[in-house]
Amino acid sequence: MRLTVLYDAGCPLCRRFRDWLASQPALVPLDLVAAGSVEARQRFPGLDHARTLAEITVFADDGRLWTREHAWVVALWATASYRPLSLRLSGPAGLPVARLAAMTAAGLRSALTSTPDGDTYSDHCAGTCHPLPQG
Repeated sequence: MRLTVLYDAGCPLCRRFRDWLASQPALVPLDLVAAGSVEARQRFPGLDHARTLAEITVFADDGRLWTREHAWVVALWATASYRPLSLRLSGPAGLPVARLAAMTAAGLRSALTSTPDGDTYSDHCAGTCHPLPQG
């Protein structure tokens, strides 16, 4: 099995996650590809590439697809050091924790990323992002 992780190259948090993931000893080979890039469009021509810019997306070479918290868990599962954690997060008790982590990352991403006109990333998510609640 081989996994492809699509990440937003324009997001500092996403680039940091990519670099961290690339530095981890892997049990499953990983291809880290910028979402919306020419390479991503060539590899996955039928994919909604705008959506992959709004949420982490992981593909297996057998056609399986994961997004949001499931994608985070699968990315961790591919690493030697974090596979045990991924297995705990993949169960009924752990998935809400993974969901919260994904929501926290989306909230941080929103705070860190803005467009040239000053809008935050979350202004462009079309409901697919999950920023932290205010207050």
